[in-house]
Amino acid sequence: MKKSINVKIYNGLTIFPNTIEHCFISKYCTRLLLVIAALVLNSGVGKALPSYARQTGMSCSACHFSFPELNSFGRQFKMNGYVLTGMKTIDAADATTDSTSVTRLKLLTTLPLSAMVQSSFTHISKDVPGVQNNSVAFPQQLSVFYAGQVSPHIGTFIQMTYDGHSFGMDNADIRYTNQARLFKKSLTYGLTLNNNPAVQDVWNTSPAWRFPSASSDAAVTPSKSTIMENLGTQVAGLGAYALFNNLFFAELTMYRSAQQGAVSNPADVSSTMAINGAAPYWRVALQHQWGQNYVELGTFGIAPKFYQQGINGIMDKITDYGYDFQFERRLPFGALTLHSSLINEKEVRDITSTISRKIDFNSFKVDGNLYLKNGLGATFGYFYTNGSVDSNISSWTNKPDSNGFIGQLEYLPWYNTKFALQYVAYSKFDGTIFNYDGNGRSAANNNTLYLVVWLNF
Repeated sequence: MKKSINVKIYNGLTIFPNTIEHCFISKYCTRLLLVIAALVLNSGVGKALPSYARQTGMSCSACHFSFPELNSFGRQFKMNGYVLTGMKTIDAADATTDSTSVTRLKLLTTLPLSAMVQSSFTHISKDVPGVQNNSVAFPQQLSVFYAGQVSPHIGTFIQMTYDGHSFGMDNADIRYTNQARLFKKSLTYGLTLNNNPAVQDVWNTSPAWRFPSASSDAAVTPSKSTIMENLGTQVAGLGAYALFNNLFFAELTMYRSAQQGAVSNPADVSSTMAINGAAPYWRVALQHQWGQNYVELGTFGIAPKFYQQGINGIMDKITDYGYDFQFERRLPFGALTLHSSLINEKEVRDITSTISRKIDFNSFKVDGNLYLKNGLGATFGYFYTNGSVDSNISSWTNKPDSNGFIGQLEYLPWYNTKFALQYVAYSKFDGTIFNYDGNGRSAANNNTLYLVVWLNF
């Protein structure tokens, strides 16, 4: 087994090439190590945001297998605050002694801006009454990003999106990061300010980044999902995290209601799902890389308490406990990746001020991906949900039980362009196989064919 070594380059970014002994990098060898890092880690077709590629001067595939899925270098780039810089910067420093100085400015010479557009076609196996089938979305999503270094230790991922209906804030993650030594081992630590639990996560098993990364807005989907999947742009969180010895990761973030698009913000008597106090989010993970293999095993969760209406009265107390696994293997012709997650959700729902009801819900997902260096890729996934009877579920059984398969073929003719063909097949939907809605509609009637064109520039 080869020993993982810590190498610092540009603004404290840590990389871990197995063949380089520990050293301290001067400004004269930084560009050389950037090239080495790209060659060592470039084993698949993928794409970072173009603003990150322009900032680092590195190939998109240095950070991604197939965008937005991160590889080892991409995880380090994100965890270290998006601050790795290869372009010329406007610098200023104050001398502290004859031999040292403090950087007061390290400004990119161009704004770190990118844009993304998705256009799609959706076919549902059986028409939904009163809804046109074979729908086209142009755009399905149009986004502008401010994504890159702000200062030597602060970087951003800020997304503004037009979704065909409205334009507003989408995912956002602003980070402060730094490096230290603890027990003679590396320590990466930082702060994150974000608006979507798990958007700051670097693994492709958490709700914000797991497969599928694009899906149809026109598809018929199960009535229930975990609370963690539904808090994006409805909260703001400030948290701290640390990665010790490139092995052990831990994070704690506290979230408060900050609803985008709501009639009132801050929350008032007209609000729904306003958080009482703050909701803790936690993330713990172990990771290890050896040879051409990588594995991660972790847990995550969130525990919000919501007012059912307004800012006082009866409440919903929900806790998500998540467990995840990720495996990667680099191959001579591409890469193989596996992801799996299980979330157990426990809810205590107040009926009156003195009576409450316990509701359980489970969500399991697994997928395997094969990416080829010629730009072709294939993914096969399985999903399964089950839980207690819930009156909020719009089926005659009031059960959340749904399961099925997702298959996807994709082609990246260029690193910033993806064509994907996806098929979702249901074997159970909202509690049953047949007649889940009481009007004769079966689970298979919701099978969906989805074609998406995804451009980044």
